[in-house]
This record gives sequence, structure tokens and C-alpha cells, in this order.
Amino acid sequence: MNNENLFAALRAAFPDDLDATAIDAADSATGTNLKLYSWRDIEQATARIANLLTSMNLPAGSRVAVQTEKSVEALMLYLGVLRAGYVYLPLNTAYQAAEIEYFIGNAEPAVVVCAPKSLPWVQPIADVAKVAKVFTLDENGQGTLTEAAATQSTVHTVATRKADDLAAILYTSGTTGRSKGAMLSHRNLLSNAQTLLDYWGWSSKDVLIHALPIFHVHGLFVASHCALLAGARMIWFAKFDPTAVIKRLPEATVFMGVPTLYVRLLANASPQLTCEACANMRLFVAGSAPLLIETFNEFHERTGHTILERYGMSETCMLTSNPYRAAEGERRGGTVGFPLPGVSVRVADDKGGTCAVDEIGGIEVRGPNVFGGYWRMPEKNKEEFTADGWFKTGDVGKIDARGYVTIVGRSKDLIISGGYNVYPPEVELVLAEHPAVAASAVIGCPDPEWGERVTAMVVLQPGAAASEDDLIAFCRERLAHYKAPRRIRLLPDLPRNAMGKVQKADLRRELCEP
Repeated sequence: MNNENLFAALRAAFPDDLDATAIDAADSATGTNLKLYSWRDIEQATARIANLLTSMNLPAGSRVAVQTEKSVEALMLYLGVLRAGYVYLPLNTAYQAAEIEYFIGNAEPAVVVCAPKSLPWVQPIADVAKVAKVFTLDENGQGTLTEAAATQSTVHTVATRKADDLAAILYTSGTTGRSKGAMLSHRNLLSNAQTLLDYWGWSSKDVLIHALPIFHVHGLFVASHCALLAGARMIWFAKFDPTAVIKRLPEATVFMGVPTLYVRLLANASPQLTCEACANMRLFVAGSAPLLIETFNEFHERTGHTILERYGMSETCMLTSNPYRAAEGERRGGTVGFPLPGVSVRVADDKGGTCAVDEIGGIEVRGPNVFGGYWRMPEKNKEEFTADGWFKTGDVGKIDARGYVTIVGRSKDLIISGGYNVYPPEVELVLAEHPAVAASAVIGCPDPEWGERVTAMVVLQPGAAASEDDLIAFCRERLAHYKAPRRIRLLPDLPRNAMGKVQKADLRRELCEP
């Protein structure tokens, strides 16, 4: 049988010259080169990791949970897990102990890889969950994982997998406070990468500036897969710095970022961000959160480039994209373009019918990129898929006469801050743990840099005392930094309707400031 392992397809795209540079690791502060990695380095490093995992005799379908800082070696780990035929589980580096405890308990990984500084609190969690082995990996690519892999052979036969076998699980914040693990197959990931490769005009001559985190779809799958499948070089930044990134733009051709990164490019490095600096660039892509039309227009005025905005989810990878080629249409600010080839998008009304042109409704999708369901949540899967097999995204939007898709809102009060999803119930559950809190309501308020800022309205228990700073600190100890409220307002009561439901729309109108 054909080997439909995603890694096999990525490996087949490596150039003939394995000693050519694949990844240029840049200093995040200055942009200067720190280390060059060849395609042969990727081949050998992933083989060592795959051999290490194989030597552990893990059960088929074992999960490998990873919470480490971004490094080239962390990317090698991801590829090595695929190569060995296991399931990769990336975890946001901002997650705190209580969150990691839930993920490890729910996914039951056989192996956990964490930062060395996190080992003292990760190890006890892993022990309770009966994790077979915990490795460490730091921001410099060093740790017990690197040491153990160094003893392994650089020769490895890629594990045979079927297209529908599980390749990765990505946890998304839960609307009821419980996170859901989106199960993505080798087919889901490869089909989407192949589609983007053609639709966005990738070639081996491209050079990608990779300045995104690698624990979510945008950085790990969209950016990395496209570059690897094209045999294109990456300029790798562990962290985003506007000045350092602009320094490397003249030798790059593609940049991908969340809207926050574009805001920072315009605000923090404005003298250097010029048409001349971007002369070699062919494509700027934005996603993971809505791009303000002001940012879209200002970037075009400053650089001469029109940002390509696209739309995707953890459950589906990319769904729509503004056109890359002028012959296929213009890139329209405020829209996310057309459904990608092979992807179907429809807008449904609240009765299950299909909306007319420009009529607003719930966005539903299907295609080879759409995930198979949520990990160990069969009842949730029944809710999230229609009877005829369409996935209900939870987003609200419309499709115009030309076929352009516009996202006009989000159901379930989802907040997107800096490109990361924040579900209010998760924050509200944490606030409820504070002894001084009687009730809370969490909303997203517009923010010029983050897109939205997490804002909490809190009612204290009678006679209790707690300052806004106290409550923010309490949340930050228990939540990833992007989930913790940036502002808390103490109120005597929350507005509610006759059924007792908090009227968040009223709170937004009254309390969200520009």
C-alpha cells in the first residue's frame, strides 16, 4: 500500500541537494544569523527522534504532548513524531499547571516534552496520569530529548500510515470552559497544504519569514507545511521583533502573521518599513483574527503590498483565501476571500436552510481538510456536524454575489486576542474560584493592537474586598496570559434579562471604550 503518512509527502519534496540550507535560524532581537540547518539536518534529526520513539515500544496511536519554546529542534520534534507514526499534541507555552493537568489527563499522552524550567510541576502531573516518559527541550534546542535522540541512528524508514489515521490533536478553548481536542488526520493536513501550495503560488525559490508560534495551525501547519512541501528556505525567528524581521525582508518572499504583528510592524518599525524593504516580497498573509481595514489600507500605502487575508480554524486548517493571482480577483479588505479549491462553504439560517446572497447566517463547511471530530466527545460531534455532514464553524458571516466570504461576527461570545481564541466561560470559571467574587461576565473590547482585549465585569460578595489588580493577578496564576483579563471593572450588579441571562451586549455598549 502507498504510505500516506504526511511526513512521507514532506520528505519527498526535499530538494536533491540535501546540503542546501533549509532553515536559517535568526537572532530574534537583531535578525542576524545564528545557525544554518540543511535539509540533511532535518532528515537526520527527525530520523533520530523517530527511532527514539520507536525504541520505546509505544502503543499504536500514542500521543506525544509538547509544551516547549519555539526552536528549530521543536519543529524537528513535530516532524519526528509524524515520521514515527504517532500523534502530535502541541500545547500553548502560556498554559499554566491547571490547564496542562486537564490536557494530559484528557489526551493521556504516552510521552510529554516540556521546557526544563517547567519540569518540577509537569513531572508530578505526568506521574499521576501515568505518562511513560517526560523529556525536556529548551529554547536553544537542548534538553534530555536532544541527549536521548543523539544516541539513535540517522537512518529510519518512515512509518506507514493511512490517510485517515490521526496525525495531530489541537485543543481549542471550550465554550463551556472545557477544551476540545480537534482530531486532524494525515489527509486533513496534507490536502490543505497541497491546496495552499498551488493557490498561493509557492516554489522552491521562495523564502519564508517564519515568526509565528508553532503550537497552533497558522505557524505549525500553514507556514511550516507550505515551506517544506515547496522545498523552500525558512528564516526562523523564535520570537517576533518588528525591526529584526524588517531587516530580513529584502532576502525573503513570503511573510505570514496575525493582525497584531502587522500592527506592530506599522507602529514600531515605521521608518524601516518601506517599499524598498519589501521589494523582493511577493506575498503577505494575515489570519487567525480579523484584520482591521485601517491596518489593511495603511500597510498597502506604506509598502505597496496588499495583504492577503484568509480564514481557517483549528478544526479545518484553511477554508477560504483572498486571491493570490490578480486574474482570479482582487484582494478585498474586510473579507476572507473565496472558498479554497476542494472546500465547500455555505451560510445557513437558524432553521437549517441556506441563506441568500449577502444574507447573514451561520457558516458551515466541508472538505478533505475538515477534521473528523473532537477527541472523546461523541455527543459534541453530533451537535457540531449537520445531518448531511457539514461542520458548523460557530462563525457568522455572508457570501456576496461574487463569492467573497465575509465574517461579520462570532457566535458563543468568542474573543480573539492577538490571534488566540478566548472563550469567556473559561475565564468566568476561574474568577468564580476567587472567594470574593459573587458573579462575573467576560467580554471582548476593541483594542488597536490585540484586536480585542479580555475585559471582565465582576460583582463582589457582600462585605468582601478585592481590587482589580488582585483579581487580574489571580487569573494570571491560573490561565494563559492571553486569556487573563487585561482590565477588570467592579460593578454592583450585572444586567440580566427576565430569564436571568447576563446581557453582554449591554455591557459592551456601556463599558467598551475605543
